Amino acid sequence: MTDFKFDKETGLELDIDSLIRENAQAVAEYELNENPESPNQDLQDRQALRRVSGLSTELQDVTDAEYRQLRLEKVVLVGVWTEGTSTDADNSIKELAALAETAGSTVMDALIQGRDKPDAATFIGSGKVREVREAVVATGADTVVCDGELSPAQLRTLEQKVKVKVIDRTALILDIFAQHAKSREGKAQVELAQMSYMLPRLRGWGESLSRQAGGIGGRGPGETKIETDRRRINDKMAKLRREIKEMKVSRDTKRSERRKKNIPSVAIAGYTNAGKSSLLNRLTGADVLVENALFATLDPTVRKSESADGRIYTLVDTVGFVRHLPHQLVEAFKSTLEEVSEADLIIHVVDGSHPDPFEQLRAVREVINEIGGGQIMEIIAVNKADVASPEVLMEILRKESNAYAISARTGYGIENLIRAVEAALPKPKVEIRAIIPFSRGDLVSAVHEQGEIISEEYLPEGTKLHAMVGGALARKIELL
Repeated sequence: MTDFKFDKETGLELDIDSLIRENAQAVAEYELNENPESPNQDLQDRQALRRVSGLSTELQDVTDAEYRQLRLEKVVLVGVWTEGTSTDADNSIKELAALAETAGSTVMDALIQGRDKPDAATFIGSGKVREVREAVVATGADTVVCDGELSPAQLRTLEQKVKVKVIDRTALILDIFAQHAKSREGKAQVELAQMSYMLPRLRGWGESLSRQAGGIGGRGPGETKIETDRRRINDKMAKLRREIKEMKVSRDTKRSERRKKNIPSVAIAGYTNAGKSSLLNRLTGADVLVENALFATLDPTVRKSESADGRIYTLVDTVGFVRHLPHQLVEAFKSTLEEVSEADLIIHVVDGSHPDPFEQLRAVREVINEIGGGQIMEIIAVNKADVASPEVLMEILRKESNAYAISARTGYGIENLIRAVEAALPKPKVEIRAIIPFSRGDLVSAVHEQGEIISEEYLPEGTKLHAMVGGALARKIELL
């Protein structure tokens, strides 16, 4: 095999053979030193909850204002291939299967329909509808999952023809979020997203569409049941928005305190299941839940870290992204996603073992641009290097100028990533030369944590410092 060498700006020279050797050594050391400990409590709690088989999912009235949790058992997947290669279509349906399994269902069959554009009436076309109905009967499936967002009319028509419940990709992702949300803010955000999705899809059968009684004899058209539900949902959504806005104040206050103290923020972003939580645990020793599942963690986790020269900065683990992330979620999770858009640096984690890592990069950057973080400096962490193909790793490293191959599981490449992060942290811009009395040790400590020490000397009257610090801290020292 011919070696391919890649030169970074730092002068780092890599080739495939050395990459394979270093990976093998890291894996061997990890397996030798691995110490089985009690698993994360959150993971134990989640694994203790299993879906009960035998629950009916037949069509029923969907008019209650409360969101009806999806009860999935056996599902048939349906995708429409309108652009890209057949490999892209296969990868998309495989991701849909992973989403369905994360939601607690068993995938019985999958069908892909090639079309110029989705059918306006049934999404997949009348011929394919018959095939889907046959697959449902043959496999005993109780739900059909479509790889796309269905309009209310498509949803209604498709359910009438396949005779079982039909959901789309958006509803499936919302269901996973509903299962995994833990914090009060996370639950409120998910509920708001669910109701935003559900509002235009309210429908009813039989008496559920009848008018409500009005006056003594029921004079006038009155108000239909579905209109009552729509009003109740709008009221509930308004209440949730107020609650989320109040919770956002607390998050903004904490963020402004960090800004005031010139503490840089590093956001760990990336595709779902790329290894963001594993990387945060590796970098800070945090005990964040790690599970081989999509959207395993939703609530952002902030942890303090310290650079080699003593500067303090924060690392923030954020919610994972996915291609075609529902816009309802982006809107509802805006206060959470601000951790990314207001960060000083983004560690963009990519799954190096994924069949199409470049599609992951594109999908995540699309969401980051949508929330206003497109201009923030980005470091690419190509995770799972211990199981990824060396050729794929080298292709990513060649195409992405600021990329590093790592393994959060074994620790391979973590030191190089840490050095890159610390070098990219924003530097303090105000130069100070001052003698700080020993009685103001708090200021000396603040300079060490927030600034960059050029020289330090202890004199009888105090600590003589020559350093670069932020403007607020420089003013405090000037007032001594």
